[in-house]
Amino acid sequence: MYLHQGENHVEYGNINWLVAIVSLLAGLGLGGLGYHLFGASADRLQRQRQQVAERERELSELKEGLGEHFSQVGMMVTNIQREIRTLEHRITEDASTLNCETPATRRLDAAEQKVLGPQTDEVPTPRDYADGTGGTLSEDFGLKGNSDKPDSPQPPRY
Repeated sequence: MYLHQGENHVEYGNINWLVAIVSLLAGLGLGGLGYHLFGASADRLQRQRQQVAERERELSELKEGLGEHFSQVGMMVTNIQREIRTLEHRITEDASTLNCETPATRRLDAAEQKVLGPQTDEVPTPRDYADGTGGTLSEDFGLKGNSDKPDSPQPPRY
C-alpha cells in the first residue's frame, strides 16, 4: 500500500477511459450488427414488395386480355346465331316454295306429339296398383282365411 493518492487517481481514471472505450466499441459493433440484420431484412422486404407489384401488374394484364378474348368470343357466337337464323329462314322459304316439310316443322310436330301423347281413349292401368284381385297391394294379401280359426275372437272395430 505504498501507492500515492495521485497514482491511485490516475489508475481509476485509466479504467474509466478504458471502460468508456470498450463500451463505445461494443455499442458500435452491436449497432453495426443490428443495422446489417435489419437492413438486410428491409432490402429483402423491398424486393418482395417489388415482386408482388410486378405480379399484380401481370395479373391485371392477363385479366384485360381475358376480357377482350371473351368479348371477341361473344361477338363470334352472336354472328353464328345470326347466321343460323338466316339459314333457317332461307330453308323455310325454300321449303314453302317447294311445298316440302322443313326440319323445323318436323321438330315442332315431334315436340307436340311428346306433349300431347298418343291420341288413344284407353287409359293404361297405373303401375302402383296390383292387376287383378290377388296382388301384393290388395287388402287381403298375406292374411289367413277364417277356416283356420273359426271361433277366434275379433277385435272391436271403432
